[in-house]
Amino acid sequence: MLHELTCPPATAEPRCLAVKRRWRCVGASLALSAALIGLAGNCTANDASAIAPLAVKEVAAGVYVHAGAQEDVSSANHGDVANIGFIIGERCVAVIDTGGSIAVGQALRASIRGLTKLPVCYVINTHVHPDHIFGNAAFRGDNPTFVGNARLAAAMAGRGQNYLRALVREVGASAADSEVIAPGLEVVDRLDLDLGGRVLKLTAWKTAHTDNDLTVFDPKTETLWLSDLLFVDRVPVVDGSLRGWLTAMADLRQMNPRHVVPGHGGMDSPWPQILEPQQRYLSTLAADIRRALAERLTIQQTVETAGNSERSNWLLFDSFHRRNVAAAFAELEWED
Repeated sequence: MLHELTCPPATAEPRCLAVKRRWRCVGASLALSAALIGLAGNCTANDASAIAPLAVKEVAAGVYVHAGAQEDVSSANHGDVANIGFIIGERCVAVIDTGGSIAVGQALRASIRGLTKLPVCYVINTHVHPDHIFGNAAFRGDNPTFVGNARLAAAMAGRGQNYLRALVREVGASAADSEVIAPGLEVVDRLDLDLGGRVLKLTAWKTAHTDNDLTVFDPKTETLWLSDLLFVDRVPVVDGSLRGWLTAMADLRQMNPRHVVPGHGGMDSPWPQILEPQQRYLSTLAADIRRALAERLTIQQTVETAGNSERSNWLLFDSFHRRNVAAAFAELEWED
């Protein structure tokens, strides 16, 4: 299915940086200080000139990525902990995830406006987690089509208010005016989005990292935007199905992208080697939990022991690993 949005004709597209190198860094790093928080509260989403842009890298022609901090969400980072970005076509721009607060979304929008005057016609959310969706409101004034997995709206409805309360508690002032915006265009299986001279191929996955994962592939540059189906350096988070995620990993190995964008962490390792640490972690988790179940250990005993051999390999291990064990134990306890 090809979904084509009619956008107004664009004027000549000035480049603010005529730098002809493969990796182009645009804007300053995200230092959303008190001054920026004040601007975020006083400016509309369209006042991009008043907001410091996020640093983005052009990882392939027209494909820009901002690397989020490898940290827990806090008032210091304003929810800027996920890899987010955008892809520029000949007619319009598609944003892929918007960050963990409206302030981050506004800074991302400022980065886009520093590169192109083309309209933002799509905002694609790869899944429900708050560090990927709470910048959406920064783009409301662009009147884009919000896009997501067909199960995303239900996940947002079920979790959104709890996520918002946690966001305000953890982030503070820069989270003001963040909101949950459900997709107006849903991907049941596969969907093509035409940006003009560039057709993005979206795929909705069966339950893996979550039950609403979505990937984006740009055939023009062979860039595969995996989002949180792939974690690099930061410990993976199991919020869907451990078995489903391992199945998805096997399917991903059949692909042959030139560039890969994970949801967290760097993009330096080649494909498919970049998959190996996550594969090892998820497989170790499954094996240890199955062993514990065979030995009739309780969930409390299993949480204390399963997967601990991976501790030194991951950032934020203590923040998320025990929850992963508990979730996977509940799933594997009932497998045939």
